[in-house]
Amino acid sequence: MQQMGLPMRRLLIALSLLSAVPLLAIAAARGTELRTPSIALPDLTSFQFMRKDARVAAPIAIGVDEAAGMLKDYDVIFLGEWHDHPGNHLAEMALFRALSSRVPLLALSMEQFERDVQPVIDDYMAGRIGEENLRRRGRAWSNYAESYRPLVEYAKEHGLSVIAAEAPTRVVRCVGEQGPEFLSRLSPEQRGWAAAELHLGEGAYRDKFYRFLAEDGDHGPAPDAADKDAANARSFAAQVTRDDTMAESILLYLQKHPGHKVVHITGAFHVEGSLGTVERLKLRAPNLGIAVVEPVEVRDSKPIGAGAEMPGGDIALFLRALPESYASEAEKKAAETGRTNATPRRQCDL
Repeated sequence: MQQMGLPMRRLLIALSLLSAVPLLAIAAARGTELRTPSIALPDLTSFQFMRKDARVAAPIAIGVDEAAGMLKDYDVIFLGEWHDHPGNHLAEMALFRALSSRVPLLALSMEQFERDVQPVIDDYMAGRIGEENLRRRGRAWSNYAESYRPLVEYAKEHGLSVIAAEAPTRVVRCVGEQGPEFLSRLSPEQRGWAAAELHLGEGAYRDKFYRFLAEDGDHGPAPDAADKDAANARSFAAQVTRDDTMAESILLYLQKHPGHKVVHITGAFHVEGSLGTVERLKLRAPNLGIAVVEPVEVRDSKPIGAGAEMPGGDIALFLRALPESYASEAEKKAAETGRTNATPRRQCDL
């Protein structure tokens, strides 16, 4: 048999590698549109952006470049995530990189860093400290290295600001235990770690959060709470402290940096249905252009059908669902009981 030339061998190697890449990834690279029945998510590292189209019943698959093109003119882009999903983080990095190439004045806002460590973030971005200090003094999440390091390093290398947007966990916890009145007892410096104004009123977000409390005992009030309504209200105040603080952090940055745009990375619960942090940013700045990317889970590797449900966001990010945490309710309850019994009571003394 005639020996193949080098170009032909390289072509065959490339084709063999592409055979392991799902069709959706090839489409994403080309920026082409595909009908949803031809899209499949074979594993947990797969992802697919989708957009609505009034001309067709099914959502339309789009590539990373097309998604960035759709989002580049917005002032704030919320990227909802499942914090421990590998495909979600790959999609975020790809989209952030694509947006950065189109939007030079771009900042990265993160739920994963808290307001009081902003000086630490700034020191790291300026090269005054190394990553070990960033992770230790900045209280980086346990999955920082695999999930958020690529975003931060990209921002650092390209001179982009990183916003530590979240309220400190210890402040949020104490609001959950003592109510929003706890904030009034903080020193002026500490009070600045949380939003100046909290939106605690009734509405769709509070209804959603209360349903969450009722369905998930691990996050709800203690079983022996004397007043369930009061306990629910304190839990909601803690949640709102987080949402309002992230919204305020984004707005404060934009006010100090006219002409800049912000990508905010946060848990899906904070952006679903344009509620939570999104809603609170709109209340503060109704004229901002805001876009939302929401994750959607797919339970198996079968092609996404024409009946795929689109969320309320501007773009959906389809991902394979993570494994179930528990195989039965009994297993879940046993784990929750063990955590409750092992958790020591901490005082709200900052």
